[in-house]
Amino acid sequence: MTEAFHYKGGELFCENVPVAKIAARVGTPVYIYSQDHFVRQVQAIKDAFRDVQPLVCYAVKSSSNLGLLRSMALAGAGFDTVSRGEIYRALRAGAEPGTIVFAGIGKQAEEIEYALEQGILMFNVESEPELELISKVAAKRKTEAPIALRINPDVDPQTHKYISTGKSENKFGIDLKRAEECLKRIRELKNLRLRGIHIHIGSQILKNDRHAEAIDRVLPFIEKARKMDFPLEYINVGGGFGIAYDVGQGTPIEDFAKLMVPLIQKTGLKMISEPGRFISGNGGLLLTQVVYVKKSTDKDFLIVDAAMNDLIRPTIYQAFHKIWPARHPGLKDGGALGSDSPLRDGNLGDKAAVYDVVGPICESGDYFALGRKLPRMNEGELVAVFSAGAYGQSMASNYNTRGRAAEVIVHGSEYWVARDRETVEDLIRGERLTPREVFQG
Repeated sequence: MTEAFHYKGGELFCENVPVAKIAARVGTPVYIYSQDHFVRQVQAIKDAFRDVQPLVCYAVKSSSNLGLLRSMALAGAGFDTVSRGEIYRALRAGAEPGTIVFAGIGKQAEEIEYALEQGILMFNVESEPELELISKVAAKRKTEAPIALRINPDVDPQTHKYISTGKSENKFGIDLKRAEECLKRIRELKNLRLRGIHIHIGSQILKNDRHAEAIDRVLPFIEKARKMDFPLEYINVGGGFGIAYDVGQGTPIEDFAKLMVPLIQKTGLKMISEPGRFISGNGGLLLTQVVYVKKSTDKDFLIVDAAMNDLIRPTIYQAFHKIWPARHPGLKDGGALGSDSPLRDGNLGDKAAVYDVVGPICESGDYFALGRKLPRMNEGELVAVFSAGAYGQSMASNYNTRGRAAEVIVHGSEYWVARDRETVEDLIRGERLTPREVFQG
């Protein structure tokens, strides 16, 4: 499979467009996405799980630009949402309501009502109080709410503790014993229709047996639900398939499918999956520019114009992102992160330097890499932070009153600004200096 980002003649391209060309027009920092990558990753899951005909519901939270969502809707994807806002985004992008699932542990009444109005596929129910509230809202509307019970199977996904969601200590889902009580309560409530079972154990999972173990643990529960005459239709296996953040990493999606498909077939249910990072992660990068090269007694710093408000993953997850210049003469041609990637630091020799790559925000945690071996760099050079398509712009903020970066989508030899860079006027819109302004407005 061709990588979205690759070097040719020592220059970094997104599909067929040099990223330096985008920076010259749009400026930096800027998020750059490969439309083709997003669509291909959706298809990769469909192909790997073809024997169970999956509905691929892309996790909107991972990267939510309307242009990207539109591309995936046209490719036949559904959407995994966790708020009214994400449902609205998916619908604005052209999603069919019947392909939208609504997850999240804190759904509020007005969100539930909105989702029912739109006719979504189902709610993933995470607790007994939520079950009661959905039933109450549905009764008020004189309708039936389609639901899936999210089971917490107590499976260790062996990932970072902040992105583990399927262990008993996590806030997500309902444990198996309490879920059995939920079946009895659903029977009593008259405005709920149990359509499926949902599990989601975490994110950036690289061990291919974790999902299979989770499915195996809920098989007896599915049988109990059937014996109670619940007409189940779906098993939602969640997402969390890991990607390569460094050269040669990652687990092929086929390796997950090999273990999962036989168990899904055993249930006789239709499969839903909720991938986010697997689709978006390596489909985007953050392009930034070196502002200063600062030397100190202890170390050297590359101070760039992007910051933790643009990409906070290294700060909160200690996440690794491959970083490399957008231009580096002498590089062989090749994809950025594949097994034959030119971005290996072992042959830099005396051309290498060790840097902390940091942003301009007033926090010591504002960094993209610490002690990273890179080619020697100069002020004004462009730097690519790879694998930034997932939880990059979608987690961005305006800390230090910084506007969020522009977003650009590339398709073949074309590209367009899919989201304008925020201006300082954008940042204060809606604020008021005095109460008088409110009354006069």
